[in-house]
Amino acid sequence: MIGFWRFGRAGPIGVDIGSSAVKLLQLSADRQQVLESVCWELPRGEDGLPIRTEETILETLRRVRQARNFRGREVVLALGPEELFIQNLRLPESKPDNKKESFEKLVLSEAASRLPFEAADAEIRFLQTEPVRQADTVRLEVIVLACRRAVIEQKVSMAERAGFVPVALEPQPIALLRCYSNQYRRQSDQQRRSMYVNIGANSTMVLITRGNDLMFIKSIPWGGRSLDEAVAQHLKMSLPEASALRRHHGDRRADQRDPEVTLAIQEAVRPLWDRLANELSMCTRYFCITFRGEPLSSLVLGGGEACRELADWLAGQLNLPCELADPFRSFQTRSSPGRHTQWDVATGLALHETSKH
Repeated sequence: MIGFWRFGRAGPIGVDIGSSAVKLLQLSADRQQVLESVCWELPRGEDGLPIRTEETILETLRRVRQARNFRGREVVLALGPEELFIQNLRLPESKPDNKKESFEKLVLSEAASRLPFEAADAEIRFLQTEPVRQADTVRLEVIVLACRRAVIEQKVSMAERAGFVPVALEPQPIALLRCYSNQYRRQSDQQRRSMYVNIGANSTMVLITRGNDLMFIKSIPWGGRSLDEAVAQHLKMSLPEASALRRHHGDRRADQRDPEVTLAIQEAVRPLWDRLANELSMCTRYFCITFRGEPLSSLVLGGGEACRELADWLAGQLNLPCELADPFRSFQTRSSPGRHTQWDVATGLALHETSKH
């Protein structure tokens, strides 16, 4: 399933199969230039929702491969929030003898008791963060990431049927971390505690890091579709009409937007913005209580649903500087389709490196 390749003129193709679109991005071998990128919308049904069957995704991947000038066929795929089980564990420190082995067994044993599926049928990985003090004892905070093997095999098979060669699969949070670490790599960034929020069509992924170290992950079942539904209900229109209105209005420059439409959309989505701010506030509270020390220094908003208005509003609600992600900040690139913020997962996948032969 996992292979390695020799880098030539291009790196692997990052493939982000989202809820409403498929995004592919490829960098040069030296990771300095974006060679090709494409965002291909999935077809929609009569209800206005994307048709996200295996066959529609497969056909979309085939069309993209044939229509665009990607170099080679090696791809790195993402495991999305709906495919992952994510759980924070707090465990006792291991005894000195065989410390690494015994701790790994402890994590896997504890994770197996929490999984919503059989551990024997899953791939389980974990990230160890920092020791935390609980009462008079020191315990270790661990983030568990698990996925059914059947899901992994299906995704690999689909990529192969589309004519690609899968070389790695990564959990979406790991791809996001790599993307943002590439953006914020100054020496002064290495001790900063930052929150990264990726808002997609169906879910929102929250990461909290210290420099390049991942400290906290949470997936929130909230995204662009919830906003579309709120606008549809508020303005008494169909879901496809609400989705189109919100998309076309949001892509216009501020001075070209209809003020009445802007106000109506804001009234519709504000309760959902409140909900997001409350969720992020709880994430911040948990993190600050668990990992005492310097407070969060910034919030970076990414994903296809990120926008300047939401970033400014969250900054006020959370009392935290908030900026929009720009995955292309470090690269030479021509203009890429859509909002730059939507390319954070695909960019992180394209930055994946493996050992050379």
